Amino acid sequence: MQLHRIEVPLALAASMLTTLLCTAVTASAGSITVEFNVRIPMRDGTALSANIYRPSGPGPFPAVLVRTPYLDLGTGSQEDGQFWAEHGYAYVVQDVRGRGSSDGSFYPLIHEADDGYDTQTWVGTQPWSNGRVGTLGSSYLGWTQVYTAGLNNPHLAAMVPTVAPPDPFRNIPYQHGVFSPTLIEWLVLLDGHILQKTPLGYVRKELESLPLADMDRLYGRRLPAWHEWLAHPTLDDYWTGLSYQENYLKSRVPGLHVSGWYDDVLIGTLENYTNLTTRALDPAARQQQWLIIGPWPHGVDQGRTIGPIDFGPTAVIGLREIELRWFDHWLKGLDNGVERDPRVRIFVMGANEWRTENEWPMARTRYVKFFLHSAGKANTLRGDGVLSPEEPLAGEPADRFTYDPADPVPFITPPTFAQLGGPDDYRQVEHRQDVLVYTTAPFDVPTEMCGPLRVNLVAASSARDTDWTAKVVDVHPDGFAQRLNDGIVRARFRHSDSQPELLTPGKPEIYEIDAWATCVQFQRGHRLRLEISSSEYPKFSPNLNTGGDEGTGTQRVIAEQTVYHDKARESYLVVPIVPAKQ
Repeated sequence: MQLHRIEVPLALAASMLTTLLCTAVTASAGSITVEFNVRIPMRDGTALSANIYRPSGPGPFPAVLVRTPYLDLGTGSQEDGQFWAEHGYAYVVQDVRGRGSSDGSFYPLIHEADDGYDTQTWVGTQPWSNGRVGTLGSSYLGWTQVYTAGLNNPHLAAMVPTVAPPDPFRNIPYQHGVFSPTLIEWLVLLDGHILQKTPLGYVRKELESLPLADMDRLYGRRLPAWHEWLAHPTLDDYWTGLSYQENYLKSRVPGLHVSGWYDDVLIGTLENYTNLTTRALDPAARQQQWLIIGPWPHGVDQGRTIGPIDFGPTAVIGLREIELRWFDHWLKGLDNGVERDPRVRIFVMGANEWRTENEWPMARTRYVKFFLHSAGKANTLRGDGVLSPEEPLAGEPADRFTYDPADPVPFITPPTFAQLGGPDDYRQVEHRQDVLVYTTAPFDVPTEMCGPLRVNLVAASSARDTDWTAKVVDVHPDGFAQRLNDGIVRARFRHSDSQPELLTPGKPEIYEIDAWATCVQFQRGHRLRLEISSSEYPKFSPNLNTGGDEGTGTQRVIAEQTVYHDKARESYLVVPIVPAKQ
């Protein structure tokens, strides 16, 4: 297709995107050239659409590539394109297959590795390119980067995967076998080539609209991925075929991994950084990974506050300038000190300060067990639950509660799939009888906990299947119960994500609950708290307790739950205590 050059202001050129979806157009304004709807061929003949912002002139220029399902409409891409072009880069933003002006049909993840590789090759071989391509973007745009990394395209020189989720069965749409119903609104948004209106809040009708597999009808849609996801509730070939993390270990590409302590896909960034620095097949790649974790939600570096919590004036760091410095080194070859930077830069909440480290988790970390205790009445924050480093006694009584799938424990979250929870106050939730609450004495001195969080729970249920949840909380002196992080495990997957095993009712079992990680300094007078229950809705779909199929099930069973914490059946929270640097 022949390109047509027209002279118009850049802002007007960008607005033409809404009407020039089928014709490639080149517009020049000052020192910037913008090309709309450039058709990039994939190996199977499908053409994907890209908009390209680059300095005027022949080049050659390094390229920053962004691949997105969310379309290049509005001012965001225009401003980003102008920024990168003014700094000597070609900025290429491409609609992924089946989205925007790209041909084909969109299905999450299945084409991102090959399409990303082919796009990198095309960009790296253009007459205006210097042959070096860097990738950029967050969330699904992070996924589009990491899926190609292990293929090691010769033009791919550096990556900045921001808030990139892990393998899909690890977090989205399943986490330890538990389904996240909020993802239906994401699928609705991306149903077809244009962005769809998503009437937020329908997901909360799940309790009245079983079976779960029929939820897409509430939106007047038939969503193939929704049905495929629910048809594969175990870690089977469907999910391993959509995975990338093992293949990522083949990568030889330098990576800057970015996330936030309240990013709801945080575990992807932490796992990718840890895996690459310890297990990457190329020893050089192990030394070329950097990590930044800030006091941010899924939308990183956008402000100093999340809800009621103010993380201070240093919370925003200017990530785009950091990305520019990063690409200046890897794509332009500037010796600007990037390779001498500390490998890990993390924000310590509570102290509200940044810290540099050499690895994650920190080598000097001490993992300390805080044991659950009570006289059998740990229900609610007014109960007698205690969290303590002291080991339990032989005769310590168990705690009990009733879990009703029709009345699940609320998970505090905005009515949007884009962010699940934050540093919210859980005092109201802790008044429920189906929430067990265990709390330490106030800390006498500031105490830093920075690293992975894990719960070992010994529990029994009257049901054939159920869920167990754990929430780690920072209790302020005024009682504010700030969520730090949480985790869940489905009982049938207590031993294996691929081989479910139903419960023997009443039989105690050991559950390991991964609550991901946090980094917080407990100030003097603050207390550490652990909540134990069996649901977190709408973050997770309530377990119906029948042991049947989650997607098609309609019947609910009330479960009587027992949590043990005696000498023979210890339940405890493992926290990462980080001493000061020597």
